[in-house]
Amino acid sequence: MAAWRNLLKDACSKMRTTGPSDAEKRRGLSGHLFVRGGPKLPLSPRVPIPSVEHSSRSSDTKATAMLYLIGLGLADETDVTVKGLELIKRVDRVYLEAYTSILLVDTAKLEAYYGRPIIVADRDMVESASDEILAGADTSDVAFLVVGDPFGATTHTDLVLRARELRVPVKSIHNASIMSAIGATGLQLYNFGQTVSMVFFTDTWKPSSFYDRLKENQQIGLHSLLLLDIKVKEQSLANLARGRKIYEPPRFMTVAQCASQMIETEEERGDGVCGPQSLAVGVARVGAKDQKMAAGTLKQLSGIDLGAPLHSLVLLGKRTHYLERDFIRDFAVKQDVFDTVWSELYEGKQ
Repeated sequence: MAAWRNLLKDACSKMRTTGPSDAEKRRGLSGHLFVRGGPKLPLSPRVPIPSVEHSSRSSDTKATAMLYLIGLGLADETDVTVKGLELIKRVDRVYLEAYTSILLVDTAKLEAYYGRPIIVADRDMVESASDEILAGADTSDVAFLVVGDPFGATTHTDLVLRARELRVPVKSIHNASIMSAIGATGLQLYNFGQTVSMVFFTDTWKPSSFYDRLKENQQIGLHSLLLLDIKVKEQSLANLARGRKIYEPPRFMTVAQCASQMIETEEERGDGVCGPQSLAVGVARVGAKDQKMAAGTLKQLSGIDLGAPLHSLVLLGKRTHYLERDFIRDFAVKQDVFDTVWSELYEGKQ
């Protein structure tokens, strides 16, 4: 026993005198502990700490499942944001809302670009059978793709409210919509008033509530954006009455049709809101390579052809700034007519 004590005493004395070598010090930083006056003691091995995201997904899938509302932009498959595309590629199910608006490419092209099968959600599914979309969304991720921005239609707000009732978390991935992209006309966004919808007139149904909104905007000199009707997977009254699932061919309102209906309503109401000489801007396929714009009177626009859908129209307000005027004058149908109407009805009204 005495010999063991002496051996240990000599070793400790030597360590106090010399200390650890540089190599030993380096080793001490990577797995050994030097105790003053004592031998090296091995450290416990490091145990990796899982990330919060990994831990939550593995222990409670329910807490991380999500309904994603993803805006697709306005034109084609490449308009989706990087964040939106990453989510589309990893979620469990992908739906495409296909009746409040359309992209300028078909579903097959979207599937090829996104690398995912897509379930097309028509009006019946979204408005009447949304439970099918939300089924299982509390345990698996679901993407709901929307042309433009997710909250461009009240239908999408309703879907969010239903998801909340089921305690399904919702996250929105925003994108460009016609509400912002209409700035491509050169008209300043903060000079716009209420946005209104223009539906197809029939022989027996010609709603004019849009006229009242236009009048309110006109009274404070603001522009009015009109979103034009589309008919996708619609049934005729006869087929609807007979319960037959027969659908009419798709229809998309044009700038010319919208301008004609505005003039017709002005003739009925007569308050000088949107007469034949009112200046307006018609746009088609905003955001696409072949987008078109034309400025002129409603009478001129009622005879114009801007090509394929989608179309929108802006009725100019009297507070139109001269920079806005100069911008839209460049694509006036006839600049001399534009200048004459401007000087008679708009000049000095700002």
